[in-house]
Amino acid sequence: MILTLFHLTLALLNIISTTRRGSILAGVVVLYCLTSFVGGYTAVRLYRQMNGKNWVRCILLQAALFPAPVVTVFLWVNSLALAHGSTSALPFTAILTVVALYVFVSFPLTVFGGIMAKNYASADFDAPTRTTKVAREIPTEVPFYRGRPFQVVIAGFLPFSAIYIELHYIFASMWGHQIYTLFGILFLAFVLLVIVTSFITVALLYFQLAREDYRWWWTTYVNGGMTGVFIFLYSFYFYFQRSGMNGVLQGSFYFGYMSIVSLAFFLMLGAAGFQFSMVFVRYIYSRIKSD
Repeated sequence: MILTLFHLTLALLNIISTTRRGSILAGVVVLYCLTSFVGGYTAVRLYRQMNGKNWVRCILLQAALFPAPVVTVFLWVNSLALAHGSTSALPFTAILTVVALYVFVSFPLTVFGGIMAKNYASADFDAPTRTTKVAREIPTEVPFYRGRPFQVVIAGFLPFSAIYIELHYIFASMWGHQIYTLFGILFLAFVLLVIVTSFITVALLYFQLAREDYRWWWTTYVNGGMTGVFIFLYSFYFYFQRSGMNGVLQGSFYFGYMSIVSLAFFLMLGAAGFQFSMVFVRYIYSRIKSD
């Protein structure tokens, strides 16, 4: 989330050249490394508030959760590009630079953020009301529109519909020959996406709690991240109906990198939905009078 906001702000201020794709990608890599501290800090802080004990494992998971899929996809598509003699294959020096940035900047900042959270962040969850140790029985017979499959579709479709038009131009710029320059509109679309995703996640959470289903934590994360799944599904439509691409090499590049983009949206918007939902849960249960 912080990476995206910083990157869009730098693009608006023309600090990052928006007419060169290489500068945009380089900005993403550098900003990801520099904002790794935020990821390590927030991950360990929340993990300890949830009574987690193995905070070192939490840091390692945080450091590998997104880079590991990126490396896997990159090794596959870059190997294909080398095998086909394509100029899209990254040279060895560029790969070495990215590896050095991760090893000497991103990973140490993630560890440093985790250590700071362990030593200075409060580990008290500060629940707004008391809880019972005996779990309540969750009703199993609910109407279909209150079931998980239906709510998952709604949670992804509504935010996706808010960015559909802008997403089309972004796809045309990424995979076509167009240059995207409307970063002001893109910034507003991103803010709108976060707001809509958070509000819909909170609304679905309210309906879930109303039917006496208290297991809200992973549900809100998945509901918030479903927009990333819809973006990946839309990529199939764009590839077969709009792009004109074909072949193993182009298909591997397209679907490989679109899976990474969709994963990034899933992680980012899922975290946003969860954080807003936790604020909402704290607020409504703090209004409960219990002796």
